[in-house]
Amino acid sequence: MDNLSNSDEKYDLGYQPSPSSIDQNDQSTKETPGYSTMSGDSFLYCRTYSETSAFSDPVDDNSCCSEASPSHWPDTRSGAQNQAVLNRLGTKQRKSIADEKLDDLESLDLELEMMKERFAKLLLGEDMSGSGKGVCTAVTISNAITNLYATVFGQNLRLEPLNPEKKALWKREMDCLLSVCDYIVEFTPKSQNLLNGAAVEILESRPRSDIYINLPALRKLDAMLIEILDSFQDREFWYAEQGSMSSKSTRTGSFRRVVQRNDEKWWVPVPCVPSGGLSEKARKHLRHKRDCANQIHKAAMAINSSVLAEMEIPDSYMLSLPKSGRASIGDQIYRFMYATEKFSPEYLLDCLNIASEHEALELADRVEASMYTWRRKACISHSKSSWSMVKDLMSDVDRSDKNHILAERAESLLFALKQRYPELSQTSLDTCKIQYNRDVGQAILESYSRVLEGLAFNIVAWIEDVFFVDRTIRNQE
Repeated sequence: MDNLSNSDEKYDLGYQPSPSSIDQNDQSTKETPGYSTMSGDSFLYCRTYSETSAFSDPVDDNSCCSEASPSHWPDTRSGAQNQAVLNRLGTKQRKSIADEKLDDLESLDLELEMMKERFAKLLLGEDMSGSGKGVCTAVTISNAITNLYATVFGQNLRLEPLNPEKKALWKREMDCLLSVCDYIVEFTPKSQNLLNGAAVEILESRPRSDIYINLPALRKLDAMLIEILDSFQDREFWYAEQGSMSSKSTRTGSFRRVVQRNDEKWWVPVPCVPSGGLSEKARKHLRHKRDCANQIHKAAMAINSSVLAEMEIPDSYMLSLPKSGRASIGDQIYRFMYATEKFSPEYLLDCLNIASEHEALELADRVEASMYTWRRKACISHSKSSWSMVKDLMSDVDRSDKNHILAERAESLLFALKQRYPELSQTSLDTCKIQYNRDVGQAILESYSRVLEGLAFNIVAWIEDVFFVDRTIRNQE
């Protein structure tokens, strides 16, 4: 019966031995009890790891059991050597897996320590003494996002993919900081029917409206900016550090004096292009990415402006306003705003001949201060003059009032100024709002949109630098 069962197993596996081979196999098995174990191990190995192993030849598989001649037996010494090799490979694999697990554990420990540090700074309000003199939670998170942006993108001054480690750091840290928004909710009434048919009203929680609208948009803008940087993996241009004497930088000698048009930004690398300029394909790619980055910049700036507009104006700013709006903006601008029937802010800006960004920012501060001074005067008849009351009572003010007209014109002038100088820094009011803001959700949206706005603006500027160098090279030829 044993012989028949063995014969059936061999037919199932594709063996076709003769009756004589069955007898010889039985005899050889009895004489060499260790051989059947060796043969079985090699068969199991080939089924598990390799269908083309030398241990299992589909043509001569039955030779080891149908032929009694020692010349057809497998060499037990070579089998032992193969087994030793397999053991060494298995040991190396186990060591490799153990090393990977150890690296993962070390990485998790490092991330845990970083999380502890972030959590401690958040609770302490960046006051390491623990005396309770730290800033509020909103300012702490805002500073954390700003500092993280400086760490990841501060040294990235080129059109090139972000370092993988920095990219992972940015994603991990931002996910942690933005997770706070998952718990900022608002409650809305909702009608629900009970089993007995009675209708009751319950409160349902959902993400706060400003976070629900703006946060997904900011995440999308973030991913698009990273994608733009990743698209410059293969590029026709390169960069040479200022003052570098490398072999690549010597090729830029014909136009380096032209590129140094911004001497105040000496730390920015100089873009370099081939002697014949960029190809049409490269220029098309740059134009497309510049347009995308420009649209992202506008979207981020719009979100930032809307969030800042919703922030409460601190009482300290209202108390610091001048008593007269005319004294704030000067006689020349005041006469133009007051005496003209049809006010044109663009024409006024043309007449002012603003020469630098510093002058534009100073004018923005003065115009903004005069705007709120006139708004406060328009509501001076009310007993309370805090900004919360002023904002509520502005609808009751006579639209023909002189102070109200001047405030509206100052607002239009400020808007035109920011449109003409989109890279304008934050005004004194914006800085004061961020400093005294207590709303965590607004702090996250404002800081996130601000850093994305800065990154998009930088990408546009870097692309413009490449175009400038390309035009210079083609014009010289």
